[in-house]
Amino acid sequence: MNNPIEGRSRHPGGRSGRGRGHGAHDNDFIGKDHHERDHGGGHQRRHGRHRVIDSGELRLLLMKLLSETPRHGYDLIREIEAMTGGAYAPSPGMVYPTLTLLQEMDLISEVESEGSRKAFSLTDQGTVEITASVKEIDGIIARMSAMRETHQRMDGGPVRRAIENLRRVIRSRLGNDDVDKDMLHTVAGILDETAQRIERL
Repeated sequence: MNNPIEGRSRHPGGRSGRGRGHGAHDNDFIGKDHHERDHGGGHQRRHGRHRVIDSGELRLLLMKLLSETPRHGYDLIREIEAMTGGAYAPSPGMVYPTLTLLQEMDLISEVESEGSRKAFSLTDQGTVEITASVKEIDGIIARMSAMRETHQRMDGGPVRRAIENLRRVIRSRLGNDDVDKDMLHTVAGILDETAQRIERL
């Protein structure tokens, strides 16, 4: 059986070598900017190469969520997004192949659901798997919670208002015809100085 995603291990927890599948979706496991997200999932601006979650961790997280209640792929994507406060959502290109793999491994099974979407629930074998991986799952959930808290600090309140005000002022002032190189250097200097002051806090 071909593995539809890159996997570090035979088991979702990553405890034994499985070999390498294809890595076409590797970049889906990175931080997202909530304000530039296309809610189709996965079409989001990257914050560098930092991975939020790897393939083995995604399997465990999906299984944990399915142990709580049957869900379909879209529900799982939205639930993970909610866990991070909107900071991150895995793409359908990662979630659906992972669900297929978990089903092939008899860790989840399809259940009856309304509409055309497939819903899944954890199997007895899947329950054994996540029970053996409690610490790792707790660590993944803690990381999602930390992302939510960081995102909330950066995305709301007085800091966001000040950032938006700065953007508006820069666009307005530098859009005038009287702007020259000296003014550009002056503005850049002010911004650099402000950045340095914040860094020293």
